[in-house]
Amino acid sequence: MEKEIERQLEIIKRNTVEVIEENELREKLRRSLTENKPLRIKYGIDPTSPEIHLGHAVPIKKLKDFQMLGHKVIFLIGDFTARIGDPTGRKETRPILTPEEIKQNLMTYKEQVSKILDVEKTEFVYNSEWLTKLNLEDLIKLTSIFTVAQLLEREDFSERYKENRPIFLHEFLYPLLQGYDSYVLSADVEIGATEQKFNLLAGRTIQFYLGQEKQVVITMPILIGTDGKLKMSKSYRNHIPLNTTPFDMFGKIMSIPDSIMEDYFSLMTDIEVSVYKKMIKENPRDAKAFLAKEIVKEFFNEEEAIRAEEEFNRIFREKELPSEIPEIKIEREILNSEGKIEIIELLTKKGIVNSKSEGKRLIIQKAVKVNGQVILEPDKKIKIEDGMVIKVGKRKFFRIRV
Repeated sequence: MEKEIERQLEIIKRNTVEVIEENELREKLRRSLTENKPLRIKYGIDPTSPEIHLGHAVPIKKLKDFQMLGHKVIFLIGDFTARIGDPTGRKETRPILTPEEIKQNLMTYKEQVSKILDVEKTEFVYNSEWLTKLNLEDLIKLTSIFTVAQLLEREDFSERYKENRPIFLHEFLYPLLQGYDSYVLSADVEIGATEQKFNLLAGRTIQFYLGQEKQVVITMPILIGTDGKLKMSKSYRNHIPLNTTPFDMFGKIMSIPDSIMEDYFSLMTDIEVSVYKKMIKENPRDAKAFLAKEIVKEFFNEEEAIRAEEEFNRIFREKELPSEIPEIKIEREILNSEGKIEIIELLTKKGIVNSKSEGKRLIIQKAVKVNGQVILEPDKKIKIEDGMVIKVGKRKFFRIRV
């Protein structure tokens, strides 16, 4: 039994930052093996965006380790806590989402998670099931567990307090509610990013005060985004979504700086350290292509990964157009008498960009081309011709059909 405990510990601890407390985890594993009862592993995510990205994949891959070891994965979707907004790492209050926005964001979550976890063996829960039933007495009991001083010790709160930035009362409730989730679910282990440590530890505190065995907290590293500077986040426009095409994922991985390549190899692949370090040293470009192919292969398949690499080389090495270009139909009614339309109008009306501000930003960055010609002015009128190709960013191509 001791040998099996150590084997599981070695797998569980790989790529983790902290295990709080390791001796407690060892005892939980021992009891699990003795009683033939799997541990309950909790991971929570608020549906504040419709996309799950590679940054989320880091802790979810750790869930997969637990799942492979025979433990029970509980994937908590914070459809109630998303209405509050996690204040972690924020210098200002998050906007409160409406139930409709949350519902829209949730639509493809299970499908995206299935790229990593066996969803048939995963229990999906929604914290609105119990948090909407909390009464005032329950809430007062929860708030009595923590002091204001303890909450202000959080780096994000303390910074905002020192800078006289507002901290709203509902933000103080967030870690308490996340901790209460652990109590309701009787979590043995909770996994989260390092920046979530305060919230994760709140779960241990609440479980203890409410007479339940404390969960073990496992913190995972934060994956840096494609800009090589900030954590991966849709808000920073540096994320790599799971719900994308193999080509787009391949291209975005190829765009990361060489300086963070080792982190991606470590956190997103099972390649041995000595192997990928040697590859990076000998030929960084080929190492990055290998990395991109390995990651695409995991979230799609090997055939798609090979095709994505070939397409990438065709466009960026051989300067050719992609083999397949999605078509955009243009109605003559939206064109002026000369058959022209402002480029910004075209981009927004046809959903090529999400907003005019995004379109203007891309044009200013010289990231929009029509038939290979860079567009420099957002209000420039272009003559629409059947078959012309519009390129937006590095990897998006569209063929016009009138």
